[in-house]
Amino acid sequence: MTDTTDTDERNDATEEVAADGAGIVAPDDETPTWRERKERRQGLSRLTYEYFERSRREDQDLRTESSYVERDVLAFPTWPHEMIRNLSLTSFFVGLILFLAAALPPHLGAPADPSTTPAIILPDWYLYWSFGLLKLGPLNPDLAILGGQKLMKDATYGVLANLVVVGFIALVPFLNKGSARRPVEQPFWSAVGVFGVVFAVMISGLSIKNLWPAWVNVHLLFDLTFLLPFVAGFITYGILKAMREGYMFELNRRYYRLRPPR
Repeated sequence: MTDTTDTDERNDATEEVAADGAGIVAPDDETPTWRERKERRQGLSRLTYEYFERSRREDQDLRTESSYVERDVLAFPTWPHEMIRNLSLTSFFVGLILFLAAALPPHLGAPADPSTTPAIILPDWYLYWSFGLLKLGPLNPDLAILGGQKLMKDATYGVLANLVVVGFIALVPFLNKGSARRPVEQPFWSAVGVFGVVFAVMISGLSIKNLWPAWVNVHLLFDLTFLLPFVAGFITYGILKAMREGYMFELNRRYYRLRPPR
C-alpha cells in the first residue's frame, strides 16, 4: 500500500514541468519577480525559457478549468510574456537575416549610366499590377461626339484605373463586416478575394508583355486578363457554396457541443 502511494505521488510530481532546472514551476504566490530573476544573472535564454513555461502552464490551466474551450479567449499580459516572446522571435529572424547577408552577399551590378535610357523600364515586381493598369489604353473608349477622339489620354485613363482599384480595395473592409474566420463561411467574399488575386497576377503579366516570347499572343493575354478572374471567382464561389452546408454542420456540432445556441 505504501509503495503504491509513493508511486502515485512521484507520478503527480512528474506531471509538473520544471521551469528553472531545479524543481517544479513555483505557484503564483512564490513566483520570483522580474528583479529577482535579473539578480540571478542566468541570462536571457533561461529567463525566456521560464516565461515560456509559465505561459504554457497558465494556458493549460485555463483550458483545463474552462467549460467551453472553443469560445474562450485566452490571453496573457503584454509584459513580460508577450514582450519576451516577441523579443525572442525578433532576435531569431534578425540573426537569420544577418547570417544570410554575410553568407550570401547580394551581387552588385555595373553602375547606371545616366547618359543612356534602358530599352525596357519596369518598376519593382510588386508594382507590376499598377504598371499594368497604365496599359489599358485599348479600353479607353472613343466617343463619336468628339469626332472619334478619346475623352481622356491613355495615361490619365491608367491613373484613373489605379484610383478605382485602390479605392475598391480600401472599401472592402467596410463592406464586409462579417466575423467569419474561414473562406467557406463567406463564399462571396472569398470569391472576391480570389478574383482580386487572379486579376493582379494577370495584369502583372500584361505589364511585362514586352518580355514575353514572340509566340505569346498578346491580344489573347489581354482578353484572359479580364476573363480568368471572373472564371476563378465563380468556381471558388460554387465550390465553397457546395461545401458550406456540410462544413457548418460539423463546425456547429463541435462548437455547440458544450454550449447549445440560445
